[in-house]
Amino acid sequence: MELETAARAVRENAYVPYSRFKVGAALRAPSGRIYAGCNVENVAYPEGTCAEAGAIAAMVAAGETEILEAYVIADAAHPVPPCGGCRQKLAEFARGHVRVTMATTDGATLQTTVAELLPGAFSTDHMDRS
Repeated sequence: MELETAARAVRENAYVPYSRFKVGAALRAPSGRIYAGCNVENVAYPEGTCAEAGAIAAMVAAGETEILEAYVIADAAHPVPPCGGCRQKLAEFARGHVRVTMATTDGATLQTTVAELLPGAFSTDHMDRS
């Protein structure tokens, strides 16, 4: 419930003058702390920041580098999954079994794992040249 509350609250701060599509994300770290982020758009669309990326940046800025659970909420007809880039970002800091809850502002939820969101994730194993 704490993750949902944090994600709902931060979603209200989203800066979305172009899409009007507010997204909030909250992550739980091993310390128990919750880090939240919202999407921040830019008129040069590729320069915007997703909610998940904002939450991850807040977590790393606080000195933590592991996600134990994630929650993403948007005002949509169905729960909205993280974009491809954010799936890779989540995989950087979360193990495959980590639960990701996707939710709508109306209360619909869908739970999955990081591994289910990003099968075949690129990892340091791909960089091993030995």
